[in-house]
Amino acid sequence: MGQVKHLGSTADGGFDLKIRASTVLEGVHLGDSIAVNGTCLTVTEFTDEDFTVGLSPETLRKTSLIELEAGSAVNLERAVQPTSRMGGHFVQGHVDGTGEIVGKDTEGDSLWVKVKVDRGLLKYVVPKGFIAVDGTSLTVVDVFDEESCFNFMLVAYTQQKVVIPFKNVGQKVNLEVDILGKYVERLLSSGFVESIKPAA
Repeated sequence: MGQVKHLGSTADGGFDLKIRASTVLEGVHLGDSIAVNGTCLTVTEFTDEDFTVGLSPETLRKTSLIELEAGSAVNLERAVQPTSRMGGHFVQGHVDGTGEIVGKDTEGDSLWVKVKVDRGLLKYVVPKGFIAVDGTSLTVVDVFDEESCFNFMLVAYTQQKVVIPFKNVGQKVNLEVDILGKYVERLLSSGFVESIKPAA
């Protein structure tokens, strides 16, 4: 994780975000991608202890990054290498929208989290399927269609490594649904399946 040092406007009318971090900066170069709370951003400046990324108006509209302030903890992740072991699912860092934490409950040393989401995104969320919440690859436990919500559970180890446990009910989280669902929907709606002719 990292810690926000500054979020604000720049002289040219844009926004930038400066984050204190060390673990993700090894071997970093200008132009590299670092995901901040699941949002893929481009490094524009860096030192040995912090880095700066630019934020576009679309990023501010689509994500919860605008709610950050100095001192906020953030999830950080470097781009995956082809040789890396895939322990979760493919997370692109392309945030689809935000959800609102509507419930947090403990069970033993684990934490249940319930998130309310727009129905346009909920259709891609399935029980036991993948979803990225603030960049953390997680397994959906239940989907509550009537409430437009889903939930997941964080084990004790994960709680120590991500920012979700530090967020309160009512706060937003960035959501990225599984890309496979979006591809399937696109193919079905395009008529591609109907265009496939059976072998003679």
